Amino acid sequence: MSILTHHILDCHSRTCPSPDPLPPENSAAAPEPDVSLAVRLPSMERPLTVLRVSLHHPTKAPAIFATVPSRLQHDTSPLLVGRSLDSHLQLQLPRLSRQHLSLEPYRERGSALLAFSLKALSRRGCVWVNGLTLRFLEQVPLSTVNWVAFSGVQMVIHVELGTSLEAFACRFFVSPSPLIYRPQAKESDEWEDIPQALPAPGSEKQAPGYLGSLRRPSQTGDSPPQPSTGGGTEIQLQREPADS
Repeated sequence: MSILTHHILDCHSRTCPSPDPLPPENSAAAPEPDVSLAVRLPSMERPLTVLRVSLHHPTKAPAIFATVPSRLQHDTSPLLVGRSLDSHLQLQLPRLSRQHLSLEPYRERGSALLAFSLKALSRRGCVWVNGLTLRFLEQVPLSTVNWVAFSGVQMVIHVELGTSLEAFACRFFVSPSPLIYRPQAKESDEWEDIPQALPAPGSEKQAPGYLGSLRRPSQTGDSPPQPSTGGGTEIQLQREPADS
């Protein structure tokens, strides 16, 4: 090899860095970070609001709650309860409307948590919620514990608040015993203090200034007594002439 060739190779080795060594063929490449997963993690770590729903029907027929799941996760759209297949909570009752009611999540102004309301969707039936009767398209906000009755079904809803604003969960329980005991009207004995017999004829007190016939046991004034069928004396009262 000539002296010129050695000089060229020596200059090339000093000016051009050597390339990085290639990884072995059997070595696996380092995984890239999942950006989408990192974005979803903060919202997924927030606990969901849970509605604990207890159900009861006096007939205790197993077919009524045959399609009720033990747990249901739902987004922030209304959760429908009814008889149709499109209902999220389907109940097998002939008196139930296809869409009887709905549980609707919403956010109140200034609040960072979900709130819920119950809305009646049946035209022919009503919904009883915490002592209030809801007709078609009427709704009421729910509190921590709620007592609901419709078409013979008794339902108690316990709301356990979470911080997630994207979804909520429902847990359903079927109770063998009644959940709601409505107070019955009690009989009162106050009516015994009120006299039942009507007053005797002529014993009513008249308003002042009343002009008419009064019965008295004795005779007064200059008017001659006139016998009456009631056994008393009847006196004709007349208004005095006005002063001229």
